[in-house]
Amino acid sequence: MTLWRVLASGFGAGHAPRAPGTVGALLGLALGAALLAAGHLPLLFGCVAVTGLGVYAVGTLPEATLDPGWVVIDEIAGQMIVLLGLPHVSIVGLLLAFALFRLFDILKPGPVGWVDARHDAYGVMGDDVVAGGMGLVVILLTSAVVRL
Repeated sequence: MTLWRVLASGFGAGHAPRAPGTVGALLGLALGAALLAAGHLPLLFGCVAVTGLGVYAVGTLPEATLDPGWVVIDEIAGQMIVLLGLPHVSIVGLLLAFALFRLFDILKPGPVGWVDARHDAYGVMGDDVVAGGMGLVVILLTSAVVRL
């Protein structure tokens, strides 16, 4: 197994027997929460690094551009992006961020679906980045009204 395959699978999370995308998102939630605990700048750096590594990893694996279930680095990156909207780590905030990301990732509304229609590394990673961005906007709007 190559390094890029290991990264694309989220260090094996994508080989979970059930719901590998959810397992990948949970890994992104844990990694993102740990980075957010250190501050927003480390989390932002982590989002950029995971997204960049994901685009490269998926691009080097021709079979990965078909977005097979074992590729979950996109879920990891997308889930981390939503967390940028949280003021700090909290159970309520993490649960809301997870639910929003999974909702947008599964339903693929509007721009998420448009990006998902691309069958290349940018499409595989991009739909989850957009889903994460949409979740981030909802988190920011929510936190303007409710303390998370």
